[in-house]
Parts: sequence; C-alpha cells; structure tokens
Amino acid sequence: MINNDPIGIIELGNVKIKFIIVKNDKDNISEILATSITNTEGIHNGSITNSKKASDVIRSCISKAEKKAGVSIKKINVVIEQPEFLCTKLSKNRKINGSKVQKEDISFLLREGKKQVNLNDARQSIIHIFNHNYIVDGKTFIEEPINIYADYLSHEMTFVTMPKNNIKNINQAFIDCDIEVERFISSIFASSIELLNQEDLFKGSILIDFGFEKTSLGLFKNLALVNSLTLPIGVNHLVKDVSKICSLSSEESKNIIKKFNFSVSDNNHLFNEENNLKKDFFSSSNFRKISKSLILNIIKTRIDEILELIKKQIFLSGFSSNIAQNFFFIGGGSHLVNMDKYFSNFFQIEIRKIEKYEKNNNEDNLAENFSSCLGAFKLIKNGWETEAIPESIDGFSQKQGFLGKIFSIIK
Repeated sequence: MINNDPIGIIELGNVKIKFIIVKNDKDNISEILATSITNTEGIHNGSITNSKKASDVIRSCISKAEKKAGVSIKKINVVIEQPEFLCTKLSKNRKINGSKVQKEDISFLLREGKKQVNLNDARQSIIHIFNHNYIVDGKTFIEEPINIYADYLSHEMTFVTMPKNNIKNINQAFIDCDIEVERFISSIFASSIELLNQEDLFKGSILIDFGFEKTSLGLFKNLALVNSLTLPIGVNHLVKDVSKICSLSSEESKNIIKKFNFSVSDNNHLFNEENNLKKDFFSSSNFRKISKSLILNIIKTRIDEILELIKKQIFLSGFSSNIAQNFFFIGGGSHLVNMDKYFSNFFQIEIRKIEKYEKNNNEDNLAENFSSCLGAFKLIKNGWETEAIPESIDGFSQKQGFLGKIFSIIK
C-alpha cells in the first residue's frame, strides 16, 4: 500500500516527455492532480545524449505539472524503453528432499538467478524480475508451491536489465533537477498493465508498440513478461527512406506516409494518370516525376523489414501459433491508414488495434496519452503478481515497501 504523498511518474519518450502527478486519499482512492507533455530534447531511445538539454526539458515538464497541482515532487518513477534492454530467461533448481517447499526455497532460487545474471554481464543492472512457472517433481505450478511436499523444485524466471551507465546518466539528469529516482519501469510492461486485461496476459499475448522512431515488443504469458525488445526503427524510418531516395523534404514525406493506405496494393489516390506522384505532395520541393513503383517499393521494403525482425523475435522467444490470436497493436504507427490490416496480413492473424492509445497530443486525453504512466501507477499502487523487484540499483532504491505480492531478492 502506498502512502498519501503525491507520486510523480515520467515517461522519457523519443518525441515527447510525459509526466503525471497522482495522489491517494485516506480511502485509497486515486486522483490525478496534474499532467504535462513536453517535446523531448537531449534524450534518444531512452538514453541521455545531451545532459544539459535533458535536465532542462525534464525540469520544465515537471515544473509545469507541479504548478498545476500545487505540490513539489522530490521523488520520481521513470518509465522507459531502450534498445539496450536485455531479457534473460533462466531456470534455477533446488533439492527439497521430501520436505515442504518454503518461502526461503523460492527466495534462494531468485537470489541464485540474480547472481547468474550479474555474472553474465556486470555492465547491466536488473530493473524487473518476472516469475513464470514453478516445476515441482515434474509438475507445473503457476503460483508459489508453498507447503507442497517435494523432492525437487525448479523456478523459471525472466530478468529485464539495462546498462548501468544509462542508469547513471538518467539518474544524474534528475539529480540536476533535485529529484531522486525511485525506480525504473519498462514502458511496454506498464502499457500492458493499463491496456490489456489479465485474461489476455495470462493466456498469452503479444503487444507491439509501433512508434515514430522505435518499435517495442512485449510477449506475455501467465501474467509475466516473457520477453521484450525495442528495435531502433519506426515510422520515421519510412519518412527518411522516402525523403532520401526521392529527394523530398521531411514534411513532404510525412504527408505521403500519412495518406498511404496499407491495405491496398495500388494507392492510386497518391498518383496521377501517368502513375507519378501528384503535384499536391510537392509543397517545398520542385515538382518532378517520382514513379508509383518507386514509392510502393520503398515503403513496403521498410515495413517488411520491421515485420521480419518482430517475427524473428517471436520465434526465438518460443511463442507458438496457439497464442497468436492475442496480438495487440498500439503506438502512433498503428494509426496509419490500415497499418493494422497490413500487420494482420503479414502474420496471417487478426491484430487488434487498441483505439484509445495515443491518437493525438491533447494533454487532457489521459487514456490516449498517458497509458504507460497510468499503467506504472497501477504497478506502484498494487504491485504485480508475478513480479519480483530488486531492492536497489547501483546505489539508489527500487522502492518496494508499498508493493503488493513481491519477493525480496537481496537479504
């Protein structure tokens, strides 16, 4: 249970920084006190690229919400996604020798798993640990098999890590704002909490966040994040490809992508009778002949590349076709004309677009703009059944005292 102090949650996106202040009253009723959105500077793909610009824009975003709410935030939870995130799935075993499985047996296996992850790459720090299954004498348990007699216990887990130096740089950006980072939260995990129901997350689901500069993928089973990754490729790469090859401005290329219909093969509405790009699309460049076949080939090649990368990761994660009915599609790229149908045709399965997610930048539209932040708040307030939380990351706390069903990793 969390206390009544205001909670600050910030999402460091490639295009926008989003911040909310939430407070619980004495009856544990949550109230959003204020929100703010600021254009991102000094941050790219979740990493600090210019410390001063990053600190300035973070300070500006937080200050705007603080003024609205009439409160001061000194601690913050950071929602983030990086291509450098690593998901490590492993299993640890312990002999029980006919005794009852105790909490300490599970804590021991978690500690052993943590040790292995740290030994595998000392440059990474753990931000999430997810408990998948417990195997007791060959039988699978979803929940903790406490007080079950057994000879042998196995515990399957996934560890989500991020580079220590990235953590230090982000932490420093907030220190420069006189704010302490309490914990880091995966954006794709937070989005799933807000946007998907527990039945979908239990049965097995795949969440694709197709953004402007990156595409994130989350694979869920038994309420646990099985795998996630972020590809540094998104809608902007379509724009850049069209701009570079066709010698068009970024705005002209964006206009083409926005009006491109991904469910039809010809897109005749973009072209004239000679099958060249219409003059309407040349707002700043000189009109010239750009063929229909060239435009179609550029866009299809890049989209198919993204889809092949996603398909490969799904295969490597061991997800079989029997859970493919639970595909969900979010992010700015999901709102391109019939992009969801293009994805569905590629995977040969219906991909459900979540309509309430980020259709515009109207700050007051909470469900559409702050899904990750709202999901993070639910995680902070209630905990998550399958998540175990490290007590600290490189000298600063991963706050866990108020969380619900969690495990202590470091004794």
